[in-house]
Amino acid sequence: MHPAAMHTVELLEEAIATAESLGYRIRYEWLDGVGGGPCKIGGQQIVFVDLALSPREQFDQVLEALQENPAAARLSLSAPLRQILGLRKSA
Repeated sequence: MHPAAMHTVELLEEAIATAESLGYRIRYEWLDGVGGGPCKIGGQQIVFVDLALSPREQFDQVLEALQENPAAARLSLSAPLRQILGLRKSA
């Protein structure tokens, strides 16, 4: 596996764990590249991860949920994920 791809997979795993810690339920579905991302169903926050997409595109779907949630800024995140989210390190 290409090192950049491995880095993306690691970031995807961290983003998924972060979303779960914020109360999101992660659902993996085959959506043929036409759906996915965060939504709310019956009061439950869900992130649909489209299995038809590349790890980078799946990462973008989870990232969208984290960017919408201000609580993500208060969590302990890796420097790369924090930078991608545009967050400053808390003092």
